[in-house]
Amino acid sequence: MKRAIVCIVGRPNVGKSTLFNRLAGSRIAITEDKPGVTRDRIYAEGEWLNNHFTLIDTGGLEPDKEDTIMTNIRRQAEIAIDTADVILFVVDGREGLTSTDREIGNILHKSGKETIVVCNKIDSQKTSDELYEFYELGIGDIMPISAEQGLGIGDLLDEVIRHFPEDADVESDEDLTRVAFIGKPNVGKSSLVNYILGEERTIVTNIPGTTRDSIDSHFTFKDIEYVLVDTAGLRRKRSIYEKVERYSVVRTLASIDRADVCVLVIDGTEGVTEQDTKIAGYAHDNGKAIVIAVNKWDIVEKQDRTYREFEKKIRETLGFINYAPIVFISALTGQRVNKLLETIDLVNNNYNLRISTGVLNDIINQAILMNQPPSDKGKRCKILYGTQVGVRPPRFVLFVRNKELMHFSYERYLENQIRSHFGFVGTPIVFELKEKGE
Repeated sequence: MKRAIVCIVGRPNVGKSTLFNRLAGSRIAITEDKPGVTRDRIYAEGEWLNNHFTLIDTGGLEPDKEDTIMTNIRRQAEIAIDTADVILFVVDGREGLTSTDREIGNILHKSGKETIVVCNKIDSQKTSDELYEFYELGIGDIMPISAEQGLGIGDLLDEVIRHFPEDADVESDEDLTRVAFIGKPNVGKSSLVNYILGEERTIVTNIPGTTRDSIDSHFTFKDIEYVLVDTAGLRRKRSIYEKVERYSVVRTLASIDRADVCVLVIDGTEGVTEQDTKIAGYAHDNGKAIVIAVNKWDIVEKQDRTYREFEKKIRETLGFINYAPIVFISALTGQRVNKLLETIDLVNNNYNLRISTGVLNDIINQAILMNQPPSDKGKRCKILYGTQVGVRPPRFVLFVRNKELMHFSYERYLENQIRSHFGFVGTPIVFELKEKGE
């Protein structure tokens, strides 16, 4: 069964993103009183009376405008409308009906989709006379709301779920694996997501900062359903001028926090940069599984050892994530993108891998025999036993005596011993020390 899809459309600054955030129950879309802030389709999960659905916010439509970004916004909105089961056509109750509203209304008429006209910014009880002009659109009843204050939202949602297809899947999908594509601007994150999805889900241009929000897309690989998250590229702080872009940075970091697997996309023509290091460090510090994707490999000039030298430089610069596998790809041609998907699948399995206590202690005891724990002035740190207490990422508790003598280098040694037996490719391993008797 297909998840019911609700799409929000309208001209700029009528409150689409505010309504989106209200229906999604969190501040996912950037809301700023400035046209063009929401450029891509932004996805979230909505729920009303145990009916779960996919909610899509779209960029503000201005049919007469012909610049590159507006053309892309219009194409994105058209794709969203094509896939939607219910369309929320948002208009501004304060400004009244405009010619742009009429043009959008004509587009929606032609789509033949179930459409609800949502008259926003009605902050007090208006008489129905003042809403009459919107009936000119010929789409149906008008739902007066205030997205900012939450007025009329319940009545609107009652109307939305009434229009769902009978065979719609309305069950929760909280158990999906989230994969965030992270990296600095213009390395090809959106192109990669678009290639994987087989459609232009996100706007792709060569203008850095085009993706301002983090965009969720559902994707199935090997019968496992993933949520792919295309994030806004993180720039150096001194390069962030716009208030909106500062919000984008926050959204990107939040997307990493919510992700299970992070794909760090590096520009193969530039190599690893300081910004790549900071982004990878944030994902690592937050215990995320990581895959490194070197993009644009099709246009890199190659010699006999180019591949190995590039890999060596990555390992030297990003030594703190030496567990992360590296895949050389081209989002443009699709070169080795399938291998990247296979690697994401492998890393996700390792992220959820659990070792039995008996096997873990066999590994620890063997490691101790080969290399004793550190000591100081005749006192030695003694490891009594260990157990795995969690996954995503794998988390181990070691019960010890004299834990103040434990050195991080010995923890790294134990980590390497565990990896030599079980791999844990792509995932960090977390240790916690406890004095016996704590």
